[in-house]
Order: sequence, then C-alpha cells, then structure tokens
Amino acid sequence: MLQGLLIEKREEFVPSPPDGLEEIDKNNFIRHFADRDAAEKHWFNPATAYDWSGVSIMEVTPEELNSDKVAEWVTSCKPDIALSYGVHKLDNSLLARFPDYSWNIHGGLSPWYRGAITLFWPLYFLQPNWAGMTIHYLTSKLDAGEIVHHSVPQLSRGDGIHDVACKAVIQAAEDVTRLIDMLRNGEKLPKVPQKSSGKLFLAKDWTPQHLRLIYNTFNNDIVDKYLDGELGHQEPPLIRAFEK
Repeated sequence: MLQGLLIEKREEFVPSPPDGLEEIDKNNFIRHFADRDAAEKHWFNPATAYDWSGVSIMEVTPEELNSDKVAEWVTSCKPDIALSYGVHKLDNSLLARFPDYSWNIHGGLSPWYRGAITLFWPLYFLQPNWAGMTIHYLTSKLDAGEIVHHSVPQLSRGDGIHDVACKAVIQAAEDVTRLIDMLRNGEKLPKVPQKSSGKLFLAKDWTPQHLRLIYNTFNNDIVDKYLDGELGHQEPPLIRAFEK
C-alpha cells in the first residue's frame, strides 16, 4: 500500500525557447516540447484520475528536498520500500532514513546513459533500442547504485522520440510492480554493481541545435528507420530480474 508521496516542484513543463535562436532551432524547440506535452497526455492518466485518500503527500522545492522536515516525514511514513523518480540528488543524511529496499527509477540504461536527459540521447545516437529505464539501489552518487533490473519498452512503427520515452516509463512502472511482488514472495533479486563508469550526461550537454537531427534530418522517424534495419543493430547487455 502506498504510504506517502513526496513531490518536488520542478521547472515549467512547456518552456519558452531561449532568446537568440535561429528560426530552425526555435521552431524545433517549440515542436519538441509541445509534442512532449501531447505525448504525455496521450500515454498517461492525469494525477486527478487516482484516489489519493489515505496517502500522506508532501510538496517541496528543490531547496527543501534534503531538509530535516523531509527526513522526519520519511520516518513518519515507516516505508518498507522507497522509490525515487525524477528528483534531484538525495544526500546521505536523508538516505539514512530510507529502508533497505530503496530504489531509484532512472530514465536511462545505466551505466551507458547516466545523468540528465538520458531518454533523448539514445535516439540522437540512432540507438532507439538503448532507450530504457534502470531500477537501481539509491546512493548519494548519481545513478551509480547496484542494479536490480533494466527495463526496455517494445518499439513500434510510428513511435516518435516522446512515444519511446512514455512507453519506457510505463514499462518501468509495470516492472517495478512485478519486482515488489517478487519481494513479497521472498524471491531473490539481482544486486549488480555498476563496474563501468559509462557516460554521465549533464543538462548543459543538450542544446536546441541537437533537435535538427531528430526533426530535420529524420523527421522524428528514427524508430521506423531502426525497425527497417537502416541504422544497424546492437543489443544492450541488460540486467534482468525476470524475462517477459
């Protein structure tokens, strides 16, 4: 049963394009984030569709995320399992309040795609089958904890970049539910150290000009090109707690 929900308030979801962009990049920027908004509305139910009665909910700013009040709130929830997704880095003093089974759901296949915007880069590098999620143990080091499971979506013709990302999130949610059921049944789960440092992507690595490849070169049909065999194929060496 869900005991608590900690929500970090983030930046504007559909941002305005930065000043000084060339027209091609401004148009791509507007298209990219408008398409993301439309894709998420298509693939996900709104939060208001769920019954949150009985769930302790706390909303915080990024500055409050590692505060004493959050640590006290975590303790009051008495969780058996803690999951994080899409929040800033948690420090050791807060992690000390978490249970043994504390996992981060990272939007990227770690260690190859660590850090920020890691569901964008696989498509930019023409490897859409490397777009996925990593469930790993929480540590204060970014996306570096021991891996429990890699989750990847099923790619389909017509999938654009945001469809792949949304499907990855949905698949990860389904996989996490199965992992929790396995814990309830006393099954042993993988706990594999990340031996390779991989690649740590920073938010500053991404620029609007990167969108030219997605939209102007490929017209957002990279998945179709991949499924047609035009982009080559290399399977990621996944860690799996179970097979589909």
